[in-house]
Amino acid sequence: MEAKEEPNEVEENHHHHLHHPITVGEKPPSPSPPESSFPGRVNKSFSCPQCGKSFARKARLERHIRIHTGEKPFACVECAKSFACKARLARHVKTHTGEKPFTCEWCGKSLACRTRLKRHMQTHTGEKPHACPQCAKSFACNANLQRHIKLHTGERPHACPECGKSFIRNEKLRSHMTIHTGERPYACDQCGKSFRHVNGLKDHQLSHAAVKSFNCAQCAKEFITASALKRHAKVHSGEKPYLCALCGKSFARVDCFKRHQEVHSGVKDHVCFECGKAFVTADQLKQHQRIIHAGEKPHKCALCGKSFARVPQLIAHEHAHREKPHHCALCGKSFKQPRHLLDHVKKRHPIETLIVE
Repeated sequence: MEAKEEPNEVEENHHHHLHHPITVGEKPPSPSPPESSFPGRVNKSFSCPQCGKSFARKARLERHIRIHTGEKPFACVECAKSFACKARLARHVKTHTGEKPFTCEWCGKSLACRTRLKRHMQTHTGEKPHACPQCAKSFACNANLQRHIKLHTGERPHACPECGKSFIRNEKLRSHMTIHTGERPYACDQCGKSFRHVNGLKDHQLSHAAVKSFNCAQCAKEFITASALKRHAKVHSGEKPYLCALCGKSFARVDCFKRHQEVHSGVKDHVCFECGKAFVTADQLKQHQRIIHAGEKPHKCALCGKSFARVPQLIAHEHAHREKPHHCALCGKSFKQPRHLLDHVKKRHPIETLIVE
């Protein structure tokens, strides 16, 4: 998550003081004119025509508008990746140079920029100075608070041009767009498997390491990550903290909760690239692709071996077995009465057809 670029203001103020050195016995420079004398700085008078958000400076409004337009004028010369503002490009460039000049005095970890160091330091101190005025939830950085506030206001400024679905954060929109494009930009350098999301790649890469160092205290099951263990622990506790406000159903995991919410939205933004059919949830799309295009029938009857594409089909079939308990050992067909089975064998499987040549 990108932090708000507040350090730029600090640097600007710092340079301002460098131009006006103060020595002993000398009067400090005259104070700057009040804000009211600067046009456009009263009550944040630069407003975004798209969402109405106001800014004290025109430059900040111009930077904000790029969220709506998607404009990214600052390109990296190494990899051609582009950014909406120069500060983010500067941070990105350090990923190529490997430069990490800011070191944490607690644990020695090095970071590429001061804002990331400041955010990292809060993991040691536990400091969360940015509190939500609506629900009192607090955050380590202001950018996270601003994203959280949009949950209360319902503001979703980032809309998908393909299906109209809107999102609170631009990166969520970019991630969503891969559903329409089929793009899987995150590839594993060990096996080549690719993923739509960077988190999917990270979880997958841990599977190559095969180090399962997180053990469940209740059942001794092992997990690769602490987050996976935390999710598993809810199986034992029965905790389901994610409650759907529309129907009251609760969920143990946030990803299951989000999938459930898609059902209520009714928006069919999961599109099959084989036939163009659209579905409300990703699970529905996957099932469609397996059954219709791949022809998979993973659900097998234990009595006769017949396979089915869907669980309800298997259940209905097994119910028929219970109603017709007399099964033909040669073809698996079932009958209510034993005499019906006998008639079937005589008619369909006469003795001459059973002679092995």
